[in-house]
Amino acid sequence: MGDAVYEQFVRERIVLSANMPVGKLHSEAVKKVRAAFQARAVEKILPFLSEEELDIFKRGRNASGNAVPKSSNPAEYRRATGLECLFGYLHLCGEKQRLCELFDLIWEIE
Repeated sequence: MGDAVYEQFVRERIVLSANMPVGKLHSEAVKKVRAAFQARAVEKILPFLSEEELDIFKRGRNASGNAVPKSSNPAEYRRATGLECLFGYLHLCGEKQRLCELFDLIWEIE
């Protein structure tokens, strides 16, 4: 659930901010949904997470299996999984405002 929520945020932001060919839009989205980028995003938002959000992130991070994509390492993949878990949790709790706040912090990353 969380990976879909996060990817939707990414794709909406890209589409609303740029007028470019579909292939370019897709390439830009892929950069922001890769585990390496998501791992950097976690470092950016960690200081802003509540205790409850941090707990959800940690449980999600530790729940991942051993199948790590070739484009990332296990540490990045675990952080990315935790981020996606947090986004899914906030989405299911109806915390749209909080999702937007966290995503705005993430979007600042180059």
